[in-house]
Amino acid sequence: MVPKVLGVLILASNGDRSEFSQDPYSYAPSFTESTPLGAAESFQLGSYLKSIYLDSSSPLHIRDMPLDPTHPIPPNKVNVHAKSGGESAAIFDSGIAMLQGMFPPTLHNKIELANGSAVISPLGGYQYVPVEMATVGDDRVLEPWTDCKAFKKHVSEVYASEEFMQAAKDAEHFFESVHDYMFGRPTSLVDMVRFRIALACVYDYLNTQLIHNQTFAFRLPPTLIEQARGWVNYKETAVFSDKDLGGIGNLAGRAILSPITKSLERIAFDDDPLRVLLIETSYQPFISLFSMLNAHGDNGQLFGLPNYASALAFEVLRGPAPEFRDFVRLKFKNGTDDDEFQTLHIFGHPEQKVPVTEFIYRLEHHVVPQDKWASTCSTSWFPFGYDAAIANEGAFTPFRLALVSMLAFGAFAFAVYRKYTQTKRTKRYEVMREDEVRVSMRSTINLGRSHDLFQAQDFFVNEKSRLLP
Repeated sequence: MVPKVLGVLILASNGDRSEFSQDPYSYAPSFTESTPLGAAESFQLGSYLKSIYLDSSSPLHIRDMPLDPTHPIPPNKVNVHAKSGGESAAIFDSGIAMLQGMFPPTLHNKIELANGSAVISPLGGYQYVPVEMATVGDDRVLEPWTDCKAFKKHVSEVYASEEFMQAAKDAEHFFESVHDYMFGRPTSLVDMVRFRIALACVYDYLNTQLIHNQTFAFRLPPTLIEQARGWVNYKETAVFSDKDLGGIGNLAGRAILSPITKSLERIAFDDDPLRVLLIETSYQPFISLFSMLNAHGDNGQLFGLPNYASALAFEVLRGPAPEFRDFVRLKFKNGTDDDEFQTLHIFGHPEQKVPVTEFIYRLEHHVVPQDKWASTCSTSWFPFGYDAAIANEGAFTPFRLALVSMLAFGAFAFAVYRKYTQTKRTKRYEVMREDEVRVSMRSTINLGRSHDLFQAQDFFVNEKSRLLP
């Protein structure tokens, strides 16, 4: 029996783009833009998702979604988010192209006016699906590593590790081989780390030229692109994964799990209209989620960079009676290399689905929502994640003033307390001195009285002795 699909969460990577580079420590990106090929790849992905989840003839048609494929999509059933980082132009364009394939134009997307006429949306009934984006530089869900001190420390530790240094030595032969095809770019793994040039730049340059430059494609020897892909997969996996499920290396996955887990709960709750969550982003969350979920596909454990226009689907399934229990099933499509989704095994489960409750229970304590980002990225003893918060230049001045005010108030309170205790101690000392003086005077008086008494007793004894015969 085919389980009912209550909803689906799609994590999609951008399509083909122009050459791109990143700082190897901060991961600050350079500018890039989508290409017509990238738009076509994303459009193809959207069309595939439509055939799986929105066509009424599909066994996985999402419950409560329109059965008529020409019916305009209900806006309250679909949420779309796109990353707003440096490569946001390519990611946003890819997201729009995917939506065009998933929700194509329809003549039913029209409105009737008071005068009796009907107006169809432009481009033959184009469906304008809202896309949410965070402020550039402040995307703590899809780009949480930006300005995160703890993550920068993690990156430095990865580059300083013995394993990475050994990889640099092992890669020397490859970089010597590829030197003539890099046209002046550094081709030593150690040099790239030293001069803050990302290893990914080598692969990105080779891959971009191989796709768009025919002369270069004819000259590049076989296996070099595969070797470059292998080394960049090693580097990015080392940076964006962690042996500890809640480790800072998994920050990209831990942050994006916040909207994913919330949406799972919303979809499983029958009264909530949400049925589809689409997140268009870059490769980093894929790597972290592969690691955190221990995701295994047809060819073993997944790791490394996904291809352009890849998709990771979280299907929410309703089990059979009498329990009607809800499950999560993960599927992955590695760009245009895969014709269809492959179902994944996660958490070491022999079955291809896990209960929603178990999925959330395993991950909820490691999720990093926006209000926990500052404390997660903090590397010092400052309260309230101060050192992470001031990384944002706009927040630097108010946080610095707040900290100075707190320290000044503490110093003032300590000075007042110290003065109070000294005054109290002085008064206590004076009282004690007065008591000592009184005791001393009483002792002197008592001693005088005792001396007079003894003298009187001696006089009486002497007189009595003189009178005796």
